Amino acid sequence: MPDNTAVIGAGIMGRGIALVYALNGARVCLYDAVSAARERAKELIDADLSLMVEEGLCTDAMRREALEHILVTDNLAESVGSAEFITEAVPEQLELKWQVFASIEALALPGAIIASNTSTLPLSELARYAAHPERMIITHFFNPAHLVPLVEVVKAERTSHQVVADTLDLMRRIDKVPVVLKKEVPGFIANRLQAAVVREALHLVHSGVADMHDVDTAMTCGPGFRWSIIGPLETADFGGLDTWRSVMNNLAPELDDSRTAPALIEELNRQGHLGVKTGQGFYAYPTGADVKERIRSRDLDFIRLLKLRNQK
Repeated sequence: MPDNTAVIGAGIMGRGIALVYALNGARVCLYDAVSAARERAKELIDADLSLMVEEGLCTDAMRREALEHILVTDNLAESVGSAEFITEAVPEQLELKWQVFASIEALALPGAIIASNTSTLPLSELARYAAHPERMIITHFFNPAHLVPLVEVVKAERTSHQVVADTLDLMRRIDKVPVVLKKEVPGFIANRLQAAVVREALHLVHSGVADMHDVDTAMTCGPGFRWSIIGPLETADFGGLDTWRSVMNNLAPELDDSRTAPALIEELNRQGHLGVKTGQGFYAYPTGADVKERIRSRDLDFIRLLKLRNQK
C-alpha cells in the first residue's frame, strides 16, 4: 500500500477515489484548479463518510482519520511530487488529459504509477505523447467510487508487467474487485454492457412497449437483482445453454441494432434536459433537495448491498 497518493480532479469521481485511498490509510493530495470544486469536495467527502458511519461501514474514528489523510490543494507540484500512485480524474477530453499527463510526468517521482480513471478512452491514445508510457495504466472506478466494488484495469502494449501487477495488488488492498482487459476495446467491459442494455431499454420505451418506470423496475427487480449475485453468463449456465440458444435465436433479430445514440437521448439533449445536473432527464428532479435525497437513498441501498457482499 503506497503511503502517498494523488488524485487529479476533485469532481464526482476524483473525490470518491480520494476517499477510498484515505479510508485505507494512504495520504491523498486531491488537486483541482477550481476553488469551488475544492470546497465542494471537502463537504461531500465528509458527508459520504458520515453516511458510512451511520450505516456501520466505518467508525467515526476512521472517518476523522480519513479526513486528516486528505489534503485538498491547488498546487499540482505538491500533489504529485511525493506520490507513489497518481490517478487522473479530469473530464473526458483527450487534449485536456494529454496536458495533464505532461504536467504530471514533469513533476512525478521516477517510479510513480500514473493511472487514468477514463471510462472510454484507450490507454494507447492517452499515452501517445508520454515520456514513460510503460508506467501508465487505466483504473476505471464506478460512481460512487467509495461504494461500488468494481475497478476495470486496462493496460496498453507498452504498460510494464510490474505496473499491472502492482496496480492489481493495490486495488485489492483498497477492497476493490479488479478485472483486467486482455486487450483495449472502446468502453471496456461494463460500459459496453450498460450501453447495450440502455439502447434496448430506450427502444422498448420508444416503441410503446412500456413506460420508463416499468422498464427500470423490470431491470432492478429482475435481471439486475440476479446480476448482483451472478453475472449474465453464469445466469445463462443456470438457465441452460440449450434454452439460451433458443432465446438468442428468437430474440436477436428483434433487438435494437441502431448505431447512434437513441432518439430519446438526442431529444432530451436538444431540450437541455441532462438529468440530475439540470433537474430534468428521463425523470424530474424539481429541487436540489430532491437530488440530494435521491443520492442519499441510492447510497444507502448501495451500502446495504455492500454489507451483504462483505458477509459472504
